[in-house]
Amino acid sequence: MLLCIDCGNTNTVFSIWDGTRILCTLRTSTEHQRTADQYYVWFSTLAEHHKITLDITDVIISSTVPRVVFNLRVLSDRYFNTRPIVVGRPDCLLPHQPRVDAGTAVGPDRLVNTAGAFDRHGGDLIVVDFGTATTFDVVAHDGAYVGGVIAPGVNLSLEALHMAAAALPHVDITRPQAVIGTNTVACMQSGIYWGYIGLVRGICEHIRAEYDRPMRIIATGGLAPLFAQGEDLFDVVEDDLTIHGLTVIHAYNKEHGTT
Repeated sequence: MLLCIDCGNTNTVFSIWDGTRILCTLRTSTEHQRTADQYYVWFSTLAEHHKITLDITDVIISSTVPRVVFNLRVLSDRYFNTRPIVVGRPDCLLPHQPRVDAGTAVGPDRLVNTAGAFDRHGGDLIVVDFGTATTFDVVAHDGAYVGGVIAPGVNLSLEALHMAAAALPHVDITRPQAVIGTNTVACMQSGIYWGYIGLVRGICEHIRAEYDRPMRIIATGGLAPLFAQGEDLFDVVEDDLTIHGLTVIHAYNKEHGTT
């Protein structure tokens, strides 16, 4: 079985793939000081709860937090007796090489989303990922990542608003009943929700105009379903796009003899 590890700035996701389907997905907060032993205790305990035997033969890692990769590699070696594939490292092959400015390091999460989206939907795509940052990845007709946009994440914007204005409270992110808020919480919720609707719509329109050919918009990330409510923003919402991309990259490396 394949263990896919997606480590973001806020959360780290472990998914077990048996070759045909995802058996379970487990989530924990990203902490760079967490040791390999602590990862294993957490992971094995929850896997046992789900009645899954940890017959892990392969591991693939995508991490936007470089400091956690060492302990994840130790986890793979110590407990699963395997050398992990780490997306973004020179020995990790990609189905399609990115076409960006020379010397530019593309985030592993964006490479993985590109691979997963192209495998499912073909090329000429915009992948919108609602994470710690809100990213827009442009996938060419041949599956290559060719650039994109990085905007502040929704929760990051809310936190910045609360920190910078002492009188403003923490609020939940939800679709407000009306655009015009009649109290402070409703005003903030409207500003965040409709502000990000406008941000996503506007950026995608500009990308399409610049790209100058029809493009489909694929959304992923925890808040994607919320912003898809009642709005014609996305063609598809994929909650497991990143994990699927990891399985695609692993299969490509397996086929080409690097694992």
